[in-house]
Amino acid sequence: MPAPVTCVVLGLGNTLHSDDGVGPQALEKLRSDPRVPADVSLIEGGTLGLELLTYIWDCSYLLVLDAVDVGQPPGTLVRMSSQELQTLPGKGSVHQLGLADLLVALRILANRTPEVVLLGVQPASIEWGTELSPAVGAALDSLVDAAVTELCGRPQTQVATPT
Repeated sequence: MPAPVTCVVLGLGNTLHSDDGVGPQALEKLRSDPRVPADVSLIEGGTLGLELLTYIWDCSYLLVLDAVDVGQPPGTLVRMSSQELQTLPGKGSVHQLGLADLLVALRILANRTPEVVLLGVQPASIEWGTELSPAVGAALDSLVDAAVTELCGRPQTQVATPT
């Protein structure tokens, strides 16, 4: 019998730095979205860095929501798979301890290597402020929709049916 698929959505970012708060804001919208499957754990990771390992080390599917600087116009949605994330430098995220560093630690310490997908938004500003920039604010609902699409398309737990 295959191991159950445990799914975690991790919203990263600092809500006091404008567009860096897009991950936690998207996570909050997902909490009340009826399209989110019941078996999904929603974790607001803020800027905790390696402390997040305790929440994700045993998952088999990890969806990360974050502001990611990839040099695109502000508000651009970005999707990166596990393989693409392995090539990120340690500074791929806008946080001091990058998402790449957390994923390296996860690969080293985890029970199993999860499938990881990053859904990111190109920030316009990460200066002090609690409001998203207009471009990132306009992309928030698209980020939530993309997250639901990912969650509904992920591998599901397989249950044996009696014959």
